[in-house]
Amino acid sequence: MAFADQAWALRYYPAPSDRKCAVLFGTWCGSSRDAAVWISEGMGGIAEVFDVREAPDLSRFEHIIIGGSIRGMAVSKELQDYIRGNRESLKTKVRGLFAVCGNMRKPVGPQQTTALIDNHLAKLCAISNVPSRVFLGRVTKSLMDPQTAKSMGGMEDYDNLKRADCMTFGREILTGITSEINRTPSAADPHH
Repeated sequence: MAFADQAWALRYYPAPSDRKCAVLFGTWCGSSRDAAVWISEGMGGIAEVFDVREAPDLSRFEHIIIGGSIRGMAVSKELQDYIRGNRESLKTKVRGLFAVCGNMRKPVGPQQTTALIDNHLAKLCAISNVPSRVFLGRVTKSLMDPQTAKSMGGMEDYDNLKRADCMTFGREILTGITSEINRTPSAADPHH
């Protein structure tokens, strides 16, 4: 059996679309992967979902949503490096940002959005004023590296990530993209 140069083991294949949408995520234990897939589902499954660890080529996409799991008030180094290395090509295409964090199991408020989106992800991407959301995450210690699991002390596993919240955000993103497309005059339209 022949394999392509780039194995897309973690790539999610959605419904076909001409909208050219992608969701890029960075994760440690799968929370942001699930959030990314659910965001795509909220978009009707039209956004392809990519794990940053696979260093995807997103050049063919026009609408990109970026997010990741938070540790130490930051997304993974791989996601940070990918954004920095592709900032110029990404910044005009980013249509949404998201973060997934435990937040000490407390409700997410404006402080988390400011800290994790405005002062972190948006700055990394060199953008502002795009839809964003901070989702509560989960802890599955068996999926963590031993050192991180040990640092969690006696904390029990928990799951506060909500599929419905992620899908609602996906619908919001799709509405924004659809509105943008409808406002943009077609190159083929002779009246513009």
